[in-house]
This record gives sequence, C-alpha cells and structure tokens, in this order.
Amino acid sequence: MYKGIIIEESLREPSVLNDVDILETNIEQVTDSHQTPWLKQWTLHTVEIAEDKAEKVVQKLSTSLISDPSSWYADFKNPTTHVIIFPGRIFRINRSKPEEYDLVKAYGMSLGIPEHQVDFSPEIE
Repeated sequence: MYKGIIIEESLREPSVLNDVDILETNIEQVTDSHQTPWLKQWTLHTVEIAEDKAEKVVQKLSTSLISDPSSWYADFKNPTTHVIIFPGRIFRINRSKPEEYDLVKAYGMSLGIPEHQVDFSPEIE
C-alpha cells in the first residue's frame, strides 16, 4: 500500500482522485511561501493507493499534473519505494538510498518549484 498527498489544484484532470482512497482532506489558505498567488487555497488529499492500482495512478498523474503557470508534483511511498511524479516525468526512489533524492530535487527546482517544497526524504512519513 502506498500513502501520499495529492493537491487537487495541481490537477488538470481531477478524475484521477477516483482511483485512490482519500483518507483525509485539508484545505490550506495560500500564503507567500506556496508561491501560487493565482490560487486562494490548496486542497490536500491524503491518499492510499493499492499496489495493484499504483502504476495506473502514476501514469494518470503524470498526464494530469499542471505545468503552467507553475509545475506541480505528487508523491506517495510505501516502506521501500518513494514515487515522485511530475508532468511527463516519473521518479522511483529506493528509500534506502537517500542520495537518489538529489536528482529529483534538482529536477523539481529546474521546473521552478521552490526548494522548500522539494525537501524529499526517506524519513518523512
């Protein structure tokens, strides 16, 4: 089972949310640190994804995530793997090899995502 967060406002096509189990939904008012002034809020869905549905969800997210005016990502993990999805690009990180996060962080920042938003770590649940 994978667990992660999907921000509804990051999706061009929110029907992908039908393919996951939403455990909790929180709404955050946008602040300067979000760097998304065109939005008033972020709707954060904490989700679980069954192993047998994960690849389908990954592919849908990769084509559903918005890349303009700013790029977004979604991520989820199980005990061994952290999957980080950007528009058109997917990373599968072995959580026992933290150095694998360096490329993902650099890629996210190259898309204009603030460094504090790509602070991926194997320790963060």
